[in-house]
Amino acid sequence: MGYLLIPIIIFVLVVLFKSLRIIRQSTVGVVERLGQYLATRPAGLTLLIPFIDDIRIVDMREQVLPLPQQPVITRDNVTMNIDAIIYFQVTDPFRATYEVAQLLLALEKLALTTIRNIIGDMSLDDTLTSRDVINTKLKHVLDEATGKWGLQVNRVELKDINPPRDIEEAMQKQMRAEREKRATILTAEGEKQSAILQAEGGREAAIRAAEGQKLAAILRAEGEAEALRTVKQAQADTELIVLQALNKAAPTPAVIQLKYLEALAKVADGQATKLVVPLESAAFMGALANVTERFKTP
Repeated sequence: MGYLLIPIIIFVLVVLFKSLRIIRQSTVGVVERLGQYLATRPAGLTLLIPFIDDIRIVDMREQVLPLPQQPVITRDNVTMNIDAIIYFQVTDPFRATYEVAQLLLALEKLALTTIRNIIGDMSLDDTLTSRDVINTKLKHVLDEATGKWGLQVNRVELKDINPPRDIEEAMQKQMRAEREKRATILTAEGEKQSAILQAEGGREAAIRAAEGQKLAAILRAEGEAEALRTVKQAQADTELIVLQALNKAAPTPAVIQLKYLEALAKVADGQATKLVVPLESAAFMGALANVTERFKTP
């Protein structure tokens, strides 16, 4: 009797093990009964009928598919080695299970074919400088093709684009030449800017020097004009003082000469420019005689 209980217990344990399945988070279970689709079970504990139901676990997380390096020919007949990475996610577990066999292999072959078609329409220079354009086109084509498989291609990244060695060496020489050209241009522009600044500095210095000389000449001219005005004013004041003195005294030559000397002394005591007129000068004596004759005339 005890020998019969052991097989029964083992059978019951096997049945329980087959009946209870735990579906982990971020995955779903596609349940089949007698080989036909039954339901899609979410994460958690799931009860199955042993030996009748079967379950396939589908990962719903974003997955990474690295593409192996492949030779690709560009439009200008240059062979390059390109590898890429595809980031995709299952959106429909039913289609991902039943619409395509070997999902990852199908996605890989489709991506490689699409890369060859896209780069085959581009030149070498466009391929090397338009990586973002290639990624965008590749993602668009893959997303449309894999939609019926229950997949969503989130992004595609080209890892490496390796041209042939001879072309790579030529590109490096071209890059060095471009750098040397830019350095020469920058040096020439620096020298040009320095020359411009020096010329502007010299011009500014010349302008300032000319303005200084102009201002000095103006000030000298104004000083000379002021001196002339002062001399004329002093002469006028002297004549006025002499005339006033002559009106008060008899216009004898001695009186006139004395009053003129007194007037000169008063002028000399003022703030105006001092003038020394020699009495023995002919001009002075002539002017004095004219003044004397004018006062003698009735």
